[in-house]
Amino acid sequence: MPGIVKNGGQDVRACAYCHQPSGAGRPENASLAGLSVNYIKEQIDTFKKGNRKGSEPKRAPQNQMNQIAAKLTEEEIAAAANYFSSLKLGSFVKIVETDTVPKTFVTGGMLAKSRDGGMEPIGNRIIEVPQDLERAENRDPRTPFIAYVPKGSLRKGETFVTGGALPCITCHGPDLHGRGDVPHIAGRSPSYIVRQLFDIQNGKRSGAVAPMQQVVATLALDDMIAIAAYVASREP
Repeated sequence: MPGIVKNGGQDVRACAYCHQPSGAGRPENASLAGLSVNYIKEQIDTFKKGNRKGSEPKRAPQNQMNQIAAKLTEEEIAAAANYFSSLKLGSFVKIVETDTVPKTFVTGGMLAKSRDGGMEPIGNRIIEVPQDLERAENRDPRTPFIAYVPKGSLRKGETFVTGGALPCITCHGPDLHGRGDVPHIAGRSPSYIVRQLFDIQNGKRSGAVAPMQQVVATLALDDMIAIAAYVASREP
């Protein structure tokens, strides 16, 4: 494991702290394992140039990544990209269709079940929470998550991913494991996937994602939720 991944650098947090030593990531950030070296480098470059700020300007993980990328050297970027690209992605999220979800609060950039308990309607949302908050707070890379999605999401999502005018499988492959520098998307956090679809639609991402602009242009939020739910349910 390179030093930049394990220990970080001058005023730079270690990559593994947020993205996990396994590259599995968490709902508040990206899974990096198995992405191509070129894709990882390109994304860091967009952060470094300030071209990936996200749709919510106050969102801490996004702002932290912009600050970190700006301070990375080319050697550190290459070392991190080569390391994460060499790993195989493991998925620890279970998709559950439901009408009601546990009440939640925000901690560490992600949602967690309220300590007071209680349930509420899911509405038009994905609620992704760790099954064991203590494990998640201790940065256990094998922490299991549950992502609650509205009923009917998986079937609806499959129609977008495998059919329609611009099916996801055309570029991301029939198993959604990616092709070349086109990233794998199967088994990734549905919260993360929805954020990216929303950001692309709103012009908050550029570069390698340019072909996605046409794909997401007419998607409604519930379409994005359905796509993310189905993609996340597939084997990585």
